[in-house]
Amino acid sequence: MRNEQSLMRKSHFLGTKIRNLRKRNHLTMEDLSARCIRVDSSSAPSVSYLSMIERGKRVPSAGMLAVIATVFQKDVDWFLDDMPEEQSITPEKGRRGGISGMPLEPSFLFSNDILQIAIPEMLSQTGTSGRQFAQLLIRAHQEHHQNHFPDLERAAEEIGRKQMPLSADEMLSIAKSMGLKIKWIDEVPTEVLDETGARSSRLTTSFFEPPATIFINKALKSNAPRLKYDLAVHIGHCVLHNKDGLKSVMTSGRRVEADDDATVQSNTLNAQDILHAWRDFESSFFAGALLCPKVPFRQLLDRHGYEIDIHKQLQVSASVAMRRMTVVSPYPHWHYFDAYAPGKLKAVYRGNGIPLPWGNMRIVEDPCHHWAVFRKINEPTSGTSAQISILNVGNEPRIYCCESIKVDDSAGNPHVLCAGIDLNPAIEAQGKDAAKITEDLKQTCVENGGLVAIPKHIKADLVSVAKILNINWIERGIENDARVICSRGAVCPRQPSCYASGQAQCE
Repeated sequence: MRNEQSLMRKSHFLGTKIRNLRKRNHLTMEDLSARCIRVDSSSAPSVSYLSMIERGKRVPSAGMLAVIATVFQKDVDWFLDDMPEEQSITPEKGRRGGISGMPLEPSFLFSNDILQIAIPEMLSQTGTSGRQFAQLLIRAHQEHHQNHFPDLERAAEEIGRKQMPLSADEMLSIAKSMGLKIKWIDEVPTEVLDETGARSSRLTTSFFEPPATIFINKALKSNAPRLKYDLAVHIGHCVLHNKDGLKSVMTSGRRVEADDDATVQSNTLNAQDILHAWRDFESSFFAGALLCPKVPFRQLLDRHGYEIDIHKQLQVSASVAMRRMTVVSPYPHWHYFDAYAPGKLKAVYRGNGIPLPWGNMRIVEDPCHHWAVFRKINEPTSGTSAQISILNVGNEPRIYCCESIKVDDSAGNPHVLCAGIDLNPAIEAQGKDAAKITEDLKQTCVENGGLVAIPKHIKADLVSVAKILNINWIERGIENDARVICSRGAVCPRQPSCYASGQAQCE
């Protein structure tokens, strides 16, 4: 056992290394202390003691340092080098993720006047509706802020007082305490056709009628997670907009453009499109924050390794829990998809810069069937599945891990929810060459038809990252074969291409 005098002699850069390693892994001191407690509660540092260690005011005991080293998957000696490595003590800002930007040059072509003329023309030529464009704007706003909207979080916490879980009766009481009236309606699912002619069901679940009435479908009485969510959304609308203004009708099932307002397809961007889309987003974000308040939910996820089925414990939908993961996790590089058959991404809550397989936000003819979110649609399996994927973003491959779950919406339509993360920034945070590791894994996959067991040396690096991030399904994904995926069939990297014969060949 290393004695305390040895630690004292070699601890000059120790606090700096711990602090910057913690920040590179997007952990607060509370997060790190909690992780240490789970490793060894008797030797774990408190938040205040950890602060003193990082500032060089205290030197941890050998046992305490071993616990911290375990959390970060490092050897104790790494913290005690007499000659510090610059990479070891210098935090890296790394890749923020999100939608790639573009230079707005020459600037005179990007003036407000020119954009106001060009955008409607662009929408008309591409067939993009005003509502779809509004949703793209909002997603870009989300990515730019990495899904952090503290004002909406605070508004929800003032109403729910960070209580978790909230029952359906408690949600009804909150609504009534705000002067809202609840009326129940009878409505059954109706059959609709999408743009491909595919049939599905659609159900109106609730709607708000000014000044203070919420109409709720009686079908939700037996669906507590959806009832709580709809109530939370309407409560959010009333809190954020003072029971005034427009609010979209809440439905379950696939969005069908023909059912929307006729002005949606106009080549003039209607101000109501932006207003509706923004209020829908704000109210939905508020609902998630009310049902899964940030700090308690983050602590719960941390204790359970970010397992998707934690939603059952809270009696919220898997969708709400998975979307909130992308918000409350200290790791910022998340994505979330909601897909319906045969290959339609109905919702992208966060994309993290992933090139998405769609055209005009509609179904495309050549979606990559190796994406977990599409592959699972047609699989008769139950439960969840984890997958390691390699996808080219720009000219560089990146490693992603996701967990998918197949569920039925309130109208009875099966769909797949998928939450995942970009592993490259986490690999880089450990001082590893993420670009080389990713390229090696991609080449191994391509040489083996696009699907391969992860080589041992790469697996070791990924397991280390999984333990640091404390996400259980990454470790499960590592045990499965890694897959090369693509944004569209035209850029399939497999040899031979899945689309070489004009038709995808699924595994």
